[in-house]
Amino acid sequence: MLRGEKILLRARYADDVPLLHRELHDDIAARVRTTDRPWRPCQVDGAASPFAPAGPTPEAAVFSVLEMPAGSDDPADGVLAGAASLWGIDQYNRGAHLGISILPSRRGRGLGTDVVRVLCEFGFTVEGLRRLQMETLEDNTAMITAATRAGFTVEGRLRRSAWVYGEFRDEVLLGLLVEEWKGGAATRA
Repeated sequence: MLRGEKILLRARYADDVPLLHRELHDDIAARVRTTDRPWRPCQVDGAASPFAPAGPTPEAAVFSVLEMPAGSDDPADGVLAGAASLWGIDQYNRGAHLGISILPSRRGRGLGTDVVRVLCEFGFTVEGLRRLQMETLEDNTAMITAATRAGFTVEGRLRRSAWVYGEFRDEVLLGLLVEEWKGGAATRA
């Protein structure tokens, strides 16, 4: 587990899936803004849910986000607040993509910046990566703010690259190199 100032990242548990699925998948208009795949209805139970726990792979590290009360390191004290991952991990080029989704009821608390910082800690110190990047829709101000607060730089715009609920939208590409990273935001729990 990895601890930030406000959050804890831990493995995804089967008990996490119903809430993550209900709040992050079943809201179609919101879900299509966070994935490059078309939305499809699926059952919460079983492997069909995009939030179903899976075994570890070399290409992805998937976490549940717990919001932690001040002073506690006990995961039992945390409240499920979202999902986070490093995906597309490329050990040859030593890079990966970063993604987070915070539950609507937990947004606006500064959790996103903390999650991004902890994922950077994991990517750079545990995985030994040299570059992390993320792509987000141009109007996702919360994600762009969280990323830039964590040290990411806007590197470009992918014009009309995302099909989102009936129209093509621009995506913003952000990147962070290990030598730019300020490190030390997360600790092992």
